[in-house]
Amino acid sequence: MNYKETIEYLFTRLPMFSRTGADAFKKDLTNTLALCKALGDPHKKIKTIHVAGTNGKGSVSHMIAAILQTAGYKTGLYTSPHLRDFRERIKLNGFLVPEEFVVSFTQQYKSLIEEIEPSFFEITVAMAFDFFAKQEVDIAVIETGLGGRLDSTNVIHPVLSVITNIGWDHMNMLGNTLTEIASEKAGIIKKNVPVVIGEVLPETSPVFTAKASEQHADVHYANQEYQIVHAEAAADFLHLSVARQSNHTIKSYRLDLNGWYQQKNLLTVLTACDVLKQSGWSVEEQHLQYALRNSRKLNGLMGRWEIVRSKPTVVLDVGHNVDGIRQILEQLERTAFRHLHIVFGMVKDKDLTAVLELLPSTATYYFTKAQIPRALPEQILQNEARQFSLSGMTYQEVNEALWSALKDATVDDLILVCGSVFLVGEVDIASIAIKRED
Repeated sequence: MNYKETIEYLFTRLPMFSRTGADAFKKDLTNTLALCKALGDPHKKIKTIHVAGTNGKGSVSHMIAAILQTAGYKTGLYTSPHLRDFRERIKLNGFLVPEEFVVSFTQQYKSLIEEIEPSFFEITVAMAFDFFAKQEVDIAVIETGLGGRLDSTNVIHPVLSVITNIGWDHMNMLGNTLTEIASEKAGIIKKNVPVVIGEVLPETSPVFTAKASEQHADVHYANQEYQIVHAEAAADFLHLSVARQSNHTIKSYRLDLNGWYQQKNLLTVLTACDVLKQSGWSVEEQHLQYALRNSRKLNGLMGRWEIVRSKPTVVLDVGHNVDGIRQILEQLERTAFRHLHIVFGMVKDKDLTAVLELLPSTATYYFTKAQIPRALPEQILQNEARQFSLSGMTYQEVNEALWSALKDATVDDLILVCGSVFLVGEVDIASIAIKRED
């Protein structure tokens, strides 16, 4: 098989959460452990940082990886899902895993895949571990898929665990209360391994405290370590002044991840770097400054308040749950535009009502869907949205919807594409960007 055929095989042969939802989620680690054993347990040959959370874990993982590679460490990065290219999931110092490795790995272990019948996520986790071990990385940043306790990545014993926050998402698999969801995320806390908690709530703090105590793990709460004292947003950067709580010293950072919601993520990253430094990793202030200014360039993070065109401004954001949409709305309050156009689609297993009641009725909507079985049909979305006074036309796919928005918008308007990671991933950025000079 060539690369295209290999990817098609993986996409169609293996149960894939993005396509089928909960049916693809394996509620134990049996398959991952069996795969890793057959590969020689590559996850035991590398040092890792484990990152979980409802929102922000992708941004935090990318920032930590950027800092470590800037500090001179050979750094692996595993994240999910990908937006446009499968290889976005597995990176080494910001470079995508070679196509040749994906092909050779799949061919070598095809019979094992067909014997064990893992999920798509389970085989990609094993592939990442194998690649990082063969490349002899100094460290790899590993993002969970969803949850933590039963997530396929949770076979590692990291040098640091990070939990960004807890919010309402995947309740059908993780629990119907924040306490239950926090318990699943807390499953990544390991014995004698320090853990950084990015954001706590009254319902979640006792969960983390109890789990950390049980595992004899030092717990560090980011909001107790640092505080944002000044924030300034521009089109292409976020400037933040941060005070260390212990001595009230203030340092300033310029982030090219310019979403207003990155403030909380920065506190998590700074605390994580402090813990790494205490553990002997050579992470200095100059590494943070450079990496945070160039995080997108260093690791190619996409879909986080990503501006892909101006006049009118077109923004892509993968916010897809209640907390993610709230963060987008907070960003919109700080953004100047004449009229707002929202290209919107969701998947069937999200809390549609809770999201729709947050969205502004003053915007013009373009209801659409990603080209996956999990996607909510655009007509159903439109009908449900009407109950919240949200109006707009329907479109069969996102680029058709986006071009309609571009036709309707004036140069001072803002077009936002959001509601689904997979919807954002299907945007033809090259085509949209060509029109910059029109």
